[in-house]
Amino acid sequence: MNRPDQLIGAPQPALDAGDLAQWSGGTWDPVPPPMIIGVSNDSRSLGVGALYVALSGERFDGHAFVRAAADRGAVGAVVRRDWPREVAPGFPLLRVADTTRALQQMAGAHRLQVAPRCIGITGSAGKTTVKELTAGAVSACFPTARSLGNWNNGIGLPLSLLSMGPSTKVGVFEVGTNHPGEIRDLCAVLRPDWGMITNIGPGHIEFFQTERAIAEEKADLLRALPRDGVSFLNRDGAWFDLLAGASVAPVVTVSTRGPADYVLRQRTATNDQVIAQETASGETFQFRLNTGGEFQVANALMAIAVARRLGVSRAGIEASLSGDSTLPMRWQRTSVLGVHVINDAYNANPLSMRAALEAFRDEPLAGRKWLVLGAMLELGEQAEPEHRSLGRAVAQGPWAGVIAVGAGAGWLAQGAVEAGFAPDKVYPCERVEEAARLIVEHVVAGDGVLLKASRGAHVEHVLRHWDNMCGAGRGSGA
Repeated sequence: MNRPDQLIGAPQPALDAGDLAQWSGGTWDPVPPPMIIGVSNDSRSLGVGALYVALSGERFDGHAFVRAAADRGAVGAVVRRDWPREVAPGFPLLRVADTTRALQQMAGAHRLQVAPRCIGITGSAGKTTVKELTAGAVSACFPTARSLGNWNNGIGLPLSLLSMGPSTKVGVFEVGTNHPGEIRDLCAVLRPDWGMITNIGPGHIEFFQTERAIAEEKADLLRALPRDGVSFLNRDGAWFDLLAGASVAPVVTVSTRGPADYVLRQRTATNDQVIAQETASGETFQFRLNTGGEFQVANALMAIAVARRLGVSRAGIEASLSGDSTLPMRWQRTSVLGVHVINDAYNANPLSMRAALEAFRDEPLAGRKWLVLGAMLELGEQAEPEHRSLGRAVAQGPWAGVIAVGAGAGWLAQGAVEAGFAPDKVYPCERVEEAARLIVEHVVAGDGVLLKASRGAHVEHVLRHWDNMCGAGRGSGA
């Protein structure tokens, strides 16, 4: 369930019941509540005074929790028109034709009423990182809203928008997709002023068949911009020409390898020192990043480009980019009995997997480097060839060992061995418990371990089993 009370670390806005009814085409039964503070689709975590939205899906029906929402302090609920009343007499119900559609209509109208500059971000990898870096840099000058984590679908995006307070000047929101047409539909709610595309890769290719189709889908964000908007693109990407051609707005470019509006001038392998430059002015920006790898520098360049377009100072940008905030399971550093662990297990696709390998390769460690890799999901018929291809990429790295968890990761292990990686350094296993046992047997203090897989593989559970086996807790690491 999405939990809007955790969205942007700010109080939920007061919403007018009459506006919500008008925006959603709904009717209050019997009368509207005098005040609404925020909107939630989770009866377990909504704040007192919130409006509960009873969403329905294939495996759940939120109408079953209307009573629970009322008991926990909700002041009303959005329900289907034909839903029979099953809560205390007088509890306000906003009856609508479709609750999901109503949520989106309310969010779209609230976005227009608050009227911030809305920046949409999409891409096959790095969306959440770019969103956090951009919002952090922009907030140095403007009240800024952002979505929590990767809330980027037809439910999470509207909830994010409805959490914007009236003083919001800039909103930075992810726009995700795993089926054709979703970007277009989400943009109808968001109405982005500016758009950012991080990169294009074969994530969710099961539903698109080709990488070009994925690029066309992502390009719908740029097609939705006004002509006086701005598109921000990575010039190094394979689909740059297609994306730039789809933009109806001027294009601002970044590059870590060649000419662009914002470029990389210098960096250490670990990103302890990065120097970027704004080409037009010649102004440089010096900062350090929490994550190594060229991909993270490209993410930072995107944030710099947006912040500079909004007039943020060099000092504000540098201070923001050098911060140490890290989202859970996104290059999250911990330590277990002297072993340096990087938990990047939030999600994975072929593009982000390779980026993580590059960054971990550059990580400064006294000891050896180990990989714990799980399957990449939603690749359809491309699952086997993509995993084998990744295995060949793994074979080129300086790894002491590769622990491949789950059936899909077995193809990865086979690809690594076929590409010349030593068979006795590859450890296929079915369950995360086995992976933890292998770590206990082979990894020693001073070594490093990278955890990476699609979300459904749950390789982060290796840490829990590892703790249990060692009888020791984890401490935060550097």
